[in-house]
Amino acid sequence: MSGTLGIVMLVHTALDRAEQVARHWTAAGCPVVIHVDRKVDPAVFKDFVAACGDDPLILFCDRQACEWGGWGIVAASQSAATLMLERFPGVRHVFLSSGSCLPLRPVQDLIDYLSDRPRVDFIESATTADVSWTVGGLDLERFTLRFPFSWRKHRKLFDRFVKLQRAVGYRRTIPNGLIPHMGSQWWCLTRQTLTAILQDPKREVYDRYFRHVWIPDESYFQTLARLYSTQIESRSLTLSKFDYQGRPHIFYDDHLQLLRRSDCFVARKIWPRADRLYQAFLNDQYLAGKPAEPNPGKIDRVFSKAVERRTRGRDGLYMQSRFPRHGSENGLTAFPYSVFQGFSELFEGFESWLGNASGARVHGHLFNPTRAEFAEGETILNGSLSDNAVLRDYNPTAFLSNLIWNTRGERQCFQFGPADTQKINWFLARDKNARVCVVTGAWAVPLFRSNMNFADIRAEAARLQKIETEQLEVLDSVWTKARVHVWSMAEFVESPMEHLQTVLEEMGATQPSHLIEAPTMVDLAGFGKFLQNLKNQGMHPHLMGDFPADDVFGNQTRPYRKPYLVQ
Repeated sequence: MSGTLGIVMLVHTALDRAEQVARHWTAAGCPVVIHVDRKVDPAVFKDFVAACGDDPLILFCDRQACEWGGWGIVAASQSAATLMLERFPGVRHVFLSSGSCLPLRPVQDLIDYLSDRPRVDFIESATTADVSWTVGGLDLERFTLRFPFSWRKHRKLFDRFVKLQRAVGYRRTIPNGLIPHMGSQWWCLTRQTLTAILQDPKREVYDRYFRHVWIPDESYFQTLARLYSTQIESRSLTLSKFDYQGRPHIFYDDHLQLLRRSDCFVARKIWPRADRLYQAFLNDQYLAGKPAEPNPGKIDRVFSKAVERRTRGRDGLYMQSRFPRHGSENGLTAFPYSVFQGFSELFEGFESWLGNASGARVHGHLFNPTRAEFAEGETILNGSLSDNAVLRDYNPTAFLSNLIWNTRGERQCFQFGPADTQKINWFLARDKNARVCVVTGAWAVPLFRSNMNFADIRAEAARLQKIETEQLEVLDSVWTKARVHVWSMAEFVESPMEHLQTVLEEMGATQPSHLIEAPTMVDLAGFGKFLQNLKNQGMHPHLMGDFPADDVFGNQTRPYRKPYLVQ
């Protein structure tokens, strides 16, 4: 029974591993025909043949030059399969594999499996309308255009020639009776089907046509098998996984348990230095349990997760292996955080009050031009983030994303304002994790309470108002994903308790239905006259809202001294 399975191996590198696997097949009685790429150095090929010379079940066929996407791989498969059928008449199934393939189960399991299905051809074969995994934008066109240039070596020429053929409306004629099918190049065909393909009177016509098909190794046998097979199972017995770019996943030593769990007979592509895999799977004594149906679906979830991790990454994590281009990030930061603008100017001890009320870590002005004001006066934060302004401003977005990543799980809050470094504005606006609360015009309070010359105050007020106006335009952009709350200073001062309650609810802080304690508001007596003086001097401070010149809001007089009730 063991002689009923023949193995065709296409080899171009890691010849020592190919020999090791070939001897594993022949030890179970399976003849092996090896095709070695003609590009392999003749001396190396000669040594390889000599090394296998003591095994009568290992043969070598005529060599072809194999290029990815070219005819050579099909010609190599034809040559090896022809020799296999001629020299080993007892072979009933021919299994196509590569030098990087590795049996995952005892060979006898595969032999028994095929013996129970003597007339079944295992070859993935689907029409172009039924496949969604074609990469490169060519599906049916790969059968109707010509491809004289290598996609890998002459990519620009390849693309230009395809565009030219599309422009002039060129179409090749598909031979009568053929319906193009596609699928994995790794198949296992019966002698009857394979003989019918190789000995077909129209083979010359078919070969001439497929020589100019793009990636014919994924369509030649897949199409012709449909003409002759009496029973096709459209699947490959070889476990082969591809990433989102169409490149094969490579299996390493740490994939040992993953491969075992698949119950597949053969897997590719195995890293040549995966000593642990070769040692484990080329030993028939490992866990040769009850027969199981190959089920690559068992590990599909792992690969789907790997693809998602590769394409989407983890929110807020940037590293050498994945630093996405602007606009392609999955998440700018790893955890929600809050930004407060104007609050520390309006309230005395606001940072301490907010920390006690919310349980969050509350920083000062992280983007202060002189230094990053970390909470509690720290100079180094998690992840060795320094408060040095030069280091921070070299890449302010990385500074913030690193801070949030290194402290994820703990809510971070910081103060911001028009006097701070503004390079972070668009990052804040685009970040879905940012919760931005702005009291516009509050930057005028420190100026009001300062002892500066009024001419200097006017100039500084004009500068800060211009900066805040530009910042508000960013926060109001259609690209903004942050959750933004904006109050004018007059609006906030008129009813501070209500707005502070909103702030805490936005942060998810557990609070009573109504605040009973709030931070003390700074003394704003005379602030309305201060704004009027700015207007009189030619500077119009409009961001504060309708702040009364006499500091009286409606029937309330100076509500900012005691903005809460004590019950």
